[in-house]
Amino acid sequence: MILNVVKYPDPVLQKPGEPVTEFDDELRQLVADMFETTYAKNGIGLAAPQVGVSKRLTVIDTSLGKDPNERLVLANPEVIAREGRLYEEEGCLSFPDISEKVVRAAKVTIRAQDEYGKWFEKEGLDLLSRCFQHEIDHVDGVLFIYRMSALKRDLTLRKIRKLQREGKW
Repeated sequence: MILNVVKYPDPVLQKPGEPVTEFDDELRQLVADMFETTYAKNGIGLAAPQVGVSKRLTVIDTSLGKDPNERLVLANPEVIAREGRLYEEEGCLSFPDISEKVVRAAKVTIRAQDEYGKWFEKEGLDLLSRCFQHEIDHVDGVLFIYRMSALKRDLTLRKIRKLQREGKW
């Protein structure tokens, strides 16, 4: 089922998610729905808060659904190591049609649980590294606009307020 993606400034986006403690069929259905939603919106990642569920859960697939081996489920994720620096364009499904360059680590190692509760570690480079950091920020209640320069963030927020006034947001 395709879920509704909440948009900024929905409060669920700016509060840290609760830890995932139940690894049951209900969680696996949410994961399946989150992947379906990600593909329907042409995204590569989606965090539970973005669909109104305040949990530390995210799904990632940098292949856009083309390679099932690229599908990752991260429950209770954390970055345990960072290296290097990237300054690249990012977008977010909760900020439709808005993208901006932000600074991220070029390489990260994350620790998380899968949809069955099994802990694992995974290293990400470049796009996967950025995706890990972006989605983990979401479950921490941190939005990518907070990673923009103050000037770019101000311009982006003005654009959103204008779209809200026009009824287009």
